[in-house]
Amino acid sequence: MNKAFVKESSDESDDDLDAAQPAIPAGAKNYITPAGYRRLRDELLHLIDVARPEVVKLVSWAASNGDRSENGDYIYGKRRLREIDRRIRFLTKRLDLAEVVDSSKQENVDQVFFGASVDYAGEDGDVRTVTIVGVDEVDLDHGRVSWISPIARALVKARIGDQVILHTPAGPEPIDIVDVRYPAPESDA
Repeated sequence: MNKAFVKESSDESDDDLDAAQPAIPAGAKNYITPAGYRRLRDELLHLIDVARPEVVKLVSWAASNGDRSENGDYIYGKRRLREIDRRIRFLTKRLDLAEVVDSSKQENVDQVFFGASVDYAGEDGDVRTVTIVGVDEVDLDHGRVSWISPIARALVKARIGDQVILHTPAGPEPIDIVDVRYPAPESDA
């Protein structure tokens, strides 16, 4: 039978899924912390060494059972295999473009750069903390913001005691830099 008649439909195209991933500005490097790089690399290795072989084994077993048109294990296994392959391609591209920045070696520790944890106070006086990380490491629940986010762009190059302007949808908001910290160097143990 011709492949055109048995091709499974996909709810999402590759382009739609790639567009949903965090974007890196054109011409910019993919800055990432050493810990973030390790997490992406570990995920890639897990997909290649563990997850993909398991799904290939399942699909192979399901295919040996005969009629593939009504075989749920086969259909969903093939779909999962496409998802894994798509994620492997994405991670490979991101890791190839990654520029690892070890902020623990920062010399100007009173100034905000990539990898800094910054305490800042808004007009209301509440002190908030954010850590400036790569686009693939963002976790707003833990205060980890991308280096291309508006808050990070406002904070970068500021020093303790400076007041900077954060451009928000509600208008410009002055914020005061209270403290800047960098992670301790990791031991090679």
